[in-house]
Amino acid sequence: MSDSPARRPVRLLPEEVANQIAAGEVVERPASVLKELVENALDAEARRVEIETLAGGRRLIRVVDDGLGMSPDDLLLALERHATSKVSTADDLAGVHTLGFRGEALPSIAAVSRLRLRSRAADFEAGSEVYLVGGVVRKVKEVGCPVGTLVEVRDLFFNTPARRKFLKSAATEGAHLAEALLRLALARPQVAFRYQAGGRLVWDLPPTAELRVRVAALLGRRTAAEMVPVSVEKGPLRIRGLAGLPSLTRSGPEKLYLFVNGRYVRDRVLMHAVAEAYRGLIPADRRPVVVLHLELDPALVDVNVHPAKVEVRFHRAGEIHDALAQGLRQGLAEAAPRPAAPVWPAPAPERREAPSEAPRPERYSRPGAAAATQGAGPVRPRG
Repeated sequence: MSDSPARRPVRLLPEEVANQIAAGEVVERPASVLKELVENALDAEARRVEIETLAGGRRLIRVVDDGLGMSPDDLLLALERHATSKVSTADDLAGVHTLGFRGEALPSIAAVSRLRLRSRAADFEAGSEVYLVGGVVRKVKEVGCPVGTLVEVRDLFFNTPARRKFLKSAATEGAHLAEALLRLALARPQVAFRYQAGGRLVWDLPPTAELRVRVAALLGRRTAAEMVPVSVEKGPLRIRGLAGLPSLTRSGPEKLYLFVNGRYVRDRVLMHAVAEAYRGLIPADRRPVVVLHLELDPALVDVNVHPAKVEVRFHRAGEIHDALAQGLRQGLAEAAPRPAAPVWPAPAPERREAPSEAPRPERYSRPGAAAATQGAGPVRPRG
């Protein structure tokens, strides 16, 4: 008699199970939900985004924008898997210009929450609202509302207790929420952001054409004062942003904010290039503070290599690396000329790998509207 296990037939999963599996790829924690929703708002050309969270996002994540909005038909279609307005053919994936395009984001979020979606497009007199519980539509109605979209996510993972129990404390999840939003706010300084957590105002950021103003509000005025502007075109890259002087360093990579075509990324090639630019200018065990926007042909970068779209793959990685390292070094020299001799002994060249985990946000201070608006220092929520 054979001891081999009995063969199991291949069968299609129930839709509910399939949706929860898809949700596992998109919805890692409340910050994942916030990121997807705010990116959708930015892709909808929002000029103002308002966010409210409760209990570190477990009880509530609400995102309201003044973007293009959706028609009643589009509102319902947006909740179907693989439905999107951002990609039409497979060829479009080679040159993505939007932040989000994974069609399962909204239905995946809906599958593990109680979700309310309300929207109105400018050419409609009234808006539409749909309410779902665990991905199942419970109510659809016409409502009066301004142009734009409201997404309200309540009781995240209420129907998947195994996922819910792995969430951290409200304070920890709140820190991840704030860090995710901080990255989005640095990516789009021309967009106004208002953020409330636990009923307290954290940030009320007006739109600005000056990146330094947004950096001062989020990272602190002292930090912004020790950064110099960088604007360089090198090879296929256009680099603009702010780079910290050698006197401004941190013990970890928490303050490396790198954006590729408006998208925050944590890429080993880019992080190594930044380290090369600062080699000999700062101690080997310290990390610089940079907020850099990199622009290049979308065909040269593949953003669809990670579910969270944080990692990217460059088609000419070596050229991109050298362009950033040389361009940033050139920008630092032009903006703030340094002595010819290195300030610190330069170690032997080596490939320094980026850590596999995302940086841990710093401890958060008590939030306040005045401090957040005036940029008196980093303003973070406790819950």
